[in-house]
Amino acid sequence: MAIIATVVAALAALLHVYIFVMESVQWSRPAIWRRFGVKDQAAADTVRPMAYNQGFYNLFLAIGAVIGIVLFWAGASGTAAEVAGRTLVLFSLGSMAAAALVLTTTGRAYLRAALLQGTLPLVGFVLMLFA
Repeated sequence: MAIIATVVAALAALLHVYIFVMESVQWSRPAIWRRFGVKDQAAADTVRPMAYNQGFYNLFLAIGAVIGIVLFWAGASGTAAEVAGRTLVLFSLGSMAAAALVLTTTGRAYLRAALLQGTLPLVGFVLMLFA
């Protein structure tokens, strides 16, 4: 169970790194900002600082999950490293899932994005509880 939980957590982290890249690195590409529902270049330029900042939030959550996975596997069961790692993974995945839940409140148009963003973290969170 621990292996599956950490693989799913790692996949959630990779997804959030990808979101970071789109929001903070590739935002100037029309194909990217259109993917986020932005209609034109003027709107993309206006939203760019927010997207840049939001991308880093996604990156930091991904980093938290990865550090948590490393700590989880670095310590024997019940050690401080294992407990800290589990806690960090749960916090990171829980934050990712909560952000996806918040995204659902912005309108039906964002339901698909919320499901894509939140499914892996939610599954990983549940699996990590039982790992």
